[in-house]
Amino acid sequence: MSEKSLTIIATKGTLDWAYPPFILSSTAAALGYNVTMFFTFYGLQLLKKDLSLSVSPLGNPGMPMPMAMDKWFPVLGTAIPGMQAMMTGMMKNTIKTKGVATVAELRNLCLEADVKMIGCQMTIDLFDIKHEDLIDEIDLGGAATYFEHAGESNINLFV
Repeated sequence: MSEKSLTIIATKGTLDWAYPPFILSSTAAALGYNVTMFFTFYGLQLLKKDLSLSVSPLGNPGMPMPMAMDKWFPVLGTAIPGMQAMMTGMMKNTIKTKGVATVAELRNLCLEADVKMIGCQMTIDLFDIKHEDLIDEIDLGGAATYFEHAGESNINLFV
């Protein structure tokens, strides 16, 4: 039987969407899987050296709000200037007080576990992302590169 393997496509670049691909990848690597992560479109934000990620409460109906605001605060109110910064600060504080690893810590765990990270070259070109803004430990490639790994993988996830 061949080795267990996992591929994940990460397409989101917000604080809340950074957790699933890194948690799944670090856990799979700890369980002995060969893991490949493919970062495309907004997911490339997760490969930047400076992880200045935020949370967007607008259009995120599943996001728990403080003081049960999701029950009485109008959805349009989440578009008020400063609301995103406030919600991001609250989320980061909750992460810290609950003892949850930061995105940077999870990313480092993945790198230490030899998780292969691929940045989508087409997206880098599309958004004029500078290579020096990305962490050094990644490979660059396109959809064909992803499929080389996905075709041999036991599990393929799109996050």
